[in-house]
Amino acid sequence: MTRHLHAVAIVVPDYDEALSFYVGKLGFVLREDRRVTSEKRWVVIAPDTRSQTTILLARAATCEQRAIVGRQFGGRVGLFLHTDDFARDHAAMLDGGVQFEESPRQEEYGLVAVWRDPFGNRWDLLQLT
Repeated sequence: MTRHLHAVAIVVPDYDEALSFYVGKLGFVLREDRRVTSEKRWVVIAPDTRSQTTILLARAATCEQRAIVGRQFGGRVGLFLHTDDFARDHAAMLDGGVQFEESPRQEEYGLVAVWRDPFGNRWDLLQLT
């Protein structure tokens, strides 16, 4: 038996706004976008076509869900975007208007910089050594 993490949900205020950022600015790929109900869609994205792990964009539908948009990880970095070319992706993200909280820094495990998506979620851009 093999197992892998299929998807992680990110609660967002609006499907199309999230797609505009993740697909339009970051270059993620749209894997699936289908209507489930008149209010709910099943929207799945991935960093690239080869990624096994995907992100489910879950639109906040209740006051409780709206309250956690951008704070799902309690202010910590909760998402880690691995790259094989940090300089290329860092430059492309800056050109796309991505807000980095810091300059790239070398850690014992690799090159890293913290950034935020427009909803407040903190991410690491990471190239492991």
